[in-house]
Amino acid sequence: MRHPCLSRRTFCRALTAATVGWCTSPGLAALVANHRRQYPIGVCDWSLDATGRIGAIETARQIGLDGVQVSFGPPGRGLDLRRPEARATYADACNEHGMTIASLAMGCLNDFPYATDDGAQQWVVQCIDAMVAMKQRVVLLAFFSKGDILDQPKLQQNVIARLKAVVPKAEKAGVVLGLETWLSADDHLRILDAVGSPAVQVYYDVANMDKRGYDIYADIRRLGRERICQIHAKEYGHLLGSGRIDFQKVRAALDEIEWTGWLVIEGATVSDRPLLECHRYNQQYLRSVFAPAPETPATD
Repeated sequence: MRHPCLSRRTFCRALTAATVGWCTSPGLAALVANHRRQYPIGVCDWSLDATGRIGAIETARQIGLDGVQVSFGPPGRGLDLRRPEARATYADACNEHGMTIASLAMGCLNDFPYATDDGAQQWVVQCIDAMVAMKQRVVLLAFFSKGDILDQPKLQQNVIARLKAVVPKAEKAGVVLGLETWLSADDHLRILDAVGSPAVQVYYDVANMDKRGYDIYADIRRLGRERICQIHAKEYGHLLGSGRIDFQKVRAALDEIEWTGWLVIEGATVSDRPLLECHRYNQQYLRSVFAPAPETPATD
């Protein structure tokens, strides 16, 4: 469904043009500006045991990553991004360590369900305001645990109604609300079409979708470039490249739909190796798989 006020293609072009913004190191800005650098690599702050904590920025730098997905939580918890001083703290840390905030994430919606909790809708509104101040373009809306909407048509309708109420603000702000759920590609597309706005997309988690038994490589192609806002590179109980997910096939699917953007590491740790060592391995593995394609020589 095409939104009457803003086409998906126009919105996505504007979003891509604004990708390099707040808390971007000069080195990363140069990489993103170079079309051959397709996949900056980040990590979730909670995967570093640093949910809503500023230390995630320095730790990610030590690992060799490009950025961090930062948690936006309930009021007053951790570094509350509703507060200007909290946002300034992140800006200072990014500048100091040459890092970038890849996106925000509302994992708090797993405990305060977006489908039913009136406060959760207000938090999303507040998060959009924080994103504008931080020049962020993507926020993950989580739908797990108490917030799960799988096989819950009534809750899915509630989500559609709430998203419709907030998309005018999201569109005006130029931000994307990324839905991370247990739903199939068909169910995601049904919700996105019902909302009818390019400001609502899928935050695609390869391990979660594989765990549900979906064909992730086909589903990436089915969702397409303009429906996926960001990707969690994830495994359950394995390092990346050592578990169920074939990241070479993920790369092939992304190349086919011409998708570029952040790959954000989540999970993918093992008990017999230290956390930072696991993520150093994960980032090195991802860079080997998602290395820029060789430049095609110019022809006369």
